[in-house]
Amino acid sequence: MRAKQQSAWAISLWLMRFSLLLNKSNALCRPLTKRASRGSIDSLQWTLGASSRLFSSAPSNSHDEDTIFALSSGFTGQQATAVAVLRISGSQAHHVFDSMTKSRLPPPRQAALRKLYDPARGQMLDQALCLLFESPNSFTGEDLVELHCHGSRAVVQAMLDVLPTLGCRLAEPGEFTQRAFGRGKLDLVQVEALADILGADTQAQLKQALSQLDGNLSKLYDDWRGRLISGLAHAEAVIDFGDDERLGEDDILDDDSEQWNVWGAVGDNMIALSQSMKEHLRDERKGELIREGVKIAIVGPPNAGKSSLFNLLSKKDAAIVSPIAGTTRDVLQVSMDLGGVKCTLQDTAGVRKDTDDVLEIEGIKRAQSVAENADLVVAMVDGSSGADKAGGLDAVKSILDENKLSASMLVMNKCDIKDDGEDSKGEESSGFGNTYDISCVTQEGIDDFLDALSQAVTSRTQDDSGNEGAVITRARHRQHVEAAADALERFKVLSGQGPLAVDMAAEELRYAASELGRITGAVDVEDVLDVLFSDFCIGK
Repeated sequence: MRAKQQSAWAISLWLMRFSLLLNKSNALCRPLTKRASRGSIDSLQWTLGASSRLFSSAPSNSHDEDTIFALSSGFTGQQATAVAVLRISGSQAHHVFDSMTKSRLPPPRQAALRKLYDPARGQMLDQALCLLFESPNSFTGEDLVELHCHGSRAVVQAMLDVLPTLGCRLAEPGEFTQRAFGRGKLDLVQVEALADILGADTQAQLKQALSQLDGNLSKLYDDWRGRLISGLAHAEAVIDFGDDERLGEDDILDDDSEQWNVWGAVGDNMIALSQSMKEHLRDERKGELIREGVKIAIVGPPNAGKSSLFNLLSKKDAAIVSPIAGTTRDVLQVSMDLGGVKCTLQDTAGVRKDTDDVLEIEGIKRAQSVAENADLVVAMVDGSSGADKAGGLDAVKSILDENKLSASMLVMNKCDIKDDGEDSKGEESSGFGNTYDISCVTQEGIDDFLDALSQAVTSRTQDDSGNEGAVITRARHRQHVEAAADALERFKVLSGQGPLAVDMAAEELRYAASELGRITGAVDVEDVLDVLFSDFCIGK
């Protein structure tokens, strides 16, 4: 009876294995022959699309062979600049440049002063500093020319009018970078880093993006993917040779057979890799906070001085200040730099329970939503009298408790008119973090509060992991790393179920490697690219 049950179990697993093999063959278009999977890393890299030079995940574009041009400097057409840089990239880039100058082409990568002409009329357009790059040693990987012209509107417009007549077309937004990606000059993480550099507002954003462009994050994911591919090569060898050489029917019934442990050190390596991924995910979103900005919400009762503090910190009259309670009905926000970190400061409507005003009630709901989604909550109350303070603290506690939130710091405003003997750090203020007495009128205590706020922001974003900037910077990265880590958890279970589960365990390794490949663009990511490149400016 036991033998029949084991045989039925074995048949079931073999049918599952056959189904998985068919799925792999269909999905990856790779014949499962012994020769193809003889532990060959190269074969597996082709399967998983690891070679970015052979596999381009850039969207198919019928214009890829066109020679393109664009103004790549900051000229807006409204105000002249000292220099305007025009880029020309494509197979005809050098020919286009040659047709515009009556001198010989300069050596590659050496600046040369050249007079530029309109070939059709022989009219001189400008005298420019010119640089020539030969494929593949250029930003795009194609032949490329840079023309550093004078930045007047007349010169720029003349160049933009002449270039289309010479066989090239105006580039689409992000097309230069898209071509660089398609030719393996940049991976997807580096493309995202370039976009972050162009949009950086603070030094922290710039530093993180430069580290990412330098390949620190890509190296981490490529290393993980290489380890997965190595483990998958071992699995392929067991799958294709184990049937004939090691794993027979007798082994299936022998619980003590060494064949049950077919993974050897590979299993331990995958478990260690899974732990590395989990540690990578326990980063408190520091990289994302630097890139997107830390959200700081100011919450408190009406007339506590929230809008006054908002204006002081933003250094402009962004909010209307009035002694009338409930002046602020909507959420106001402004970007600012605190300790080199981008922050979004949000002013909210005053929160209180005793109101029937429909607009004020809606403002309170929005204040609650802002507090719930904030990275730091600054609670602010009127500390001038015991009654005002107690009522304000009660109102703030109600909104925080309702959303299971806590305030990072408590601000007691109006310290310049505080009642004698009033203690701002009483028991009722406990649970709000550090307390700061300030006056928005005299600006007393503002500097100390601002220093504390800056320190709170930097502590939320400072990377102490020692990974040299290899931190998650986008939700997309986090999603794929989480999926890869989950796959390794399933592998951990399947790898302990014997040789008949090797196929299923190998599928989890294949899936994990594919998820990591989607981060760097080694496997298909067309939906990401469509959005990403559209956000670039023309000329980049």
